Amino acid sequence: MNSAEDALRERIKELTCLYEVSSILVNANPEEQEETFRAIGLCLKRAFQYPEFTEIIIEQGGTTTKTDDFKTENVLRASINLFNKEEGFIEVGLNKKELIFLTEEQQLIDNIALKIGDFLERVAIKRSETLLKQQMEHADRLSILGELTAGIAHELNTPLANILGFSELLKDNFEDDKNTLADLDKIIKNAIFSREVVKKLMFFACAMPQEKKKINIVPHINDAINLLDATFRKERVKYIVKIQEEEMFLRADTVQITQIIFNLIINAIYFTPEEGLVTVHVFEESNKVVLKIIDEGPGLSNETLEKVFQPFFTTKPTGEGSGLGLSVVHGIVASHQGTIIAENNSDKGATFIVRLPK
Repeated sequence: MNSAEDALRERIKELTCLYEVSSILVNANPEEQEETFRAIGLCLKRAFQYPEFTEIIIEQGGTTTKTDDFKTENVLRASINLFNKEEGFIEVGLNKKELIFLTEEQQLIDNIALKIGDFLERVAIKRSETLLKQQMEHADRLSILGELTAGIAHELNTPLANILGFSELLKDNFEDDKNTLADLDKIIKNAIFSREVVKKLMFFACAMPQEKKKINIVPHINDAINLLDATFRKERVKYIVKIQEEEMFLRADTVQITQIIFNLIINAIYFTPEEGLVTVHVFEESNKVVLKIIDEGPGLSNETLEKVFQPFFTTKPTGEGSGLGLSVVHGIVASHQGTIIAENNSDKGATFIVRLPK
């Protein structure tokens, strides 16, 4: 540095950079991190003593931006910390061997790294608060809906039982009237369907009592496959079963575990095209039993992935689904302190993954 005037000029450049970076971060869109880092990099480049020989790299969270490639090992570095943990860095290189950095330039990138870290922390906190709020709102809605559906299910049980009972009695009075018998069979069939919907409502509302005991899940998987074999053949869908061990034990309600298996496999059959394949994979992972149901259907849209376990949400045509099957599965899994997720496969179809504690 040749004079006080030159030193002052450099300080002004550094202060201007700090101000500009603060403005960039204040107005930054958290979803456009690469653009934000690029703007900061260009601003930093101008602030250094030799901007024509200076290149900047900013990396954080899988996002890397740089003004140009480094052609030197003459580098300054500052860590970007989030919640006291290094999550990225700023590097500045001088692409001319005889040039050196100023002491103040290290302080400058330290300050910029601190500002970026503060910004990213605020973004993370805001996202966490938004997610928590959404989860609480969702839990409140489910709680209210659970109470409502439990009451509806209870009130519907008695009239449905009467409809079934009296319909069966009427069949004895119309043994010779085929048309009337056919109509009564339709009434009975629809009443049975309605009763199944009521059962699903009760499962969803957790109104069905649980009887947890130590069970081997393997026979239940095999029984479900055997019972659904006719459905596979009818829909012309192939299947393969991969079971890691002959005995995989967990504490669970036998009826509800069967409900999980049936609902997920039937869902996979429905969405898999003719000659497609449904894969049932069961294995142990740490202290959990994992059930994977993989189909070769059209996969799930982003909206469906978000709502797939919500009650009454369905992508099936009207009359072909109540939108309760997967929400029932979700409720049962949650009541067993397990988890369930849905994800798209890399090529085609979707996978539902259930993890249940032993």
